[in-house]
Amino acid sequence: MADCLFCKIAVGSIPSERVEETERVLAFRDINPAAPTHVLLIPKEHVADSAAQIRSEHGEMLAELFELAARIAEDEHLADGWRLVTNVGAGAGQSVFHLHMHLLGGRPFGWPPG
Repeated sequence: MADCLFCKIAVGSIPSERVEETERVLAFRDINPAAPTHVLLIPKEHVADSAAQIRSEHGEMLAELFELAARIAEDEHLADGWRLVTNVGAGAGQSVFHLHMHLLGGRPFGWPPG
């Protein structure tokens, strides 16, 4: 999508602090971190606006995303725990409508999230 912020980041037309990437997934640091480690993981291709649009054909890409998240958590020394979050809709706090997940760690998290 031409006007999608994360699509522009994926192709490199908007700079980001890239952490790692695979064939289908890009991970980069959030510019407004909510935790000491805050990495965004996105599909490089705009496959969905949010998790609400995920279908079975996205399975391989999702597996790649989760594998990359686990690898980054290990590389970032988050053995004490980490959180992987996706927001669906503006009411849940989603501000960029390109499927993405937030990898958060480096501090204790309570429940409910806060």
